[in-house]
Amino acid sequence: MSTPEPASSWDGAYATDEPAPWDIGRPQPAFVRLADSGRLGGRVLDAGCGTGEHALLAASRGGDAVGIDISPLAIGRARGKAAERGLTARFEVGDLLDLGRLGLTFDTVVDSGVFHVFDDDSRARYVASLASALRPGGACYLMCFSDRQPGDFGPRRVSQEELRTAFLDGWTVTGIAGETFSLNPGLGIATAQAWLASIRRL
Repeated sequence: MSTPEPASSWDGAYATDEPAPWDIGRPQPAFVRLADSGRLGGRVLDAGCGTGEHALLAASRGGDAVGIDISPLAIGRARGKAAERGLTARFEVGDLLDLGRLGLTFDTVVDSGVFHVFDDDSRARYVASLASALRPGGACYLMCFSDRQPGDFGPRRVSQEELRTAFLDGWTVTGIAGETFSLNPGLGIATAQAWLASIRRL
């Protein structure tokens, strides 16, 4: 997509009785491990937060967490989860291609399954948008669909080379590790191959 999909198209994923494929009702295990190692502290942005599990994970570990998503329905559910769990996190409807409009600077950004939804033009805009919101020296932890995943079901596959190229200017990729996405059981498959990239803004 050369322009972001409208909120209504993403709202549709949350408007049915069945959860969205990526909405597993808990954080992805890879991000739990990051939190366990103390890397989701300070001011944390959950970019494309959906129903908020990664922002809430950061908040539960003492982070000052903000979740941004284009879907008002998802944001409403994230706010409800925060209230139910007694956690303090801010959730706002927003455009991930214009994060500078928030007027906030973050120590850490979490991206769980967002990068791979963009085409090449929007991908460049997204990386620039992340840079506008992440302080120099701040860390981005990005998990995306991997080209190791067989078949063509699901999102666009991403190679390590594509990740390194996207974050070439003004960033340093400190590591890319093979990971797996946990998926909603309704899909009929439990996991999908992923890359977890650790990236630092210069």
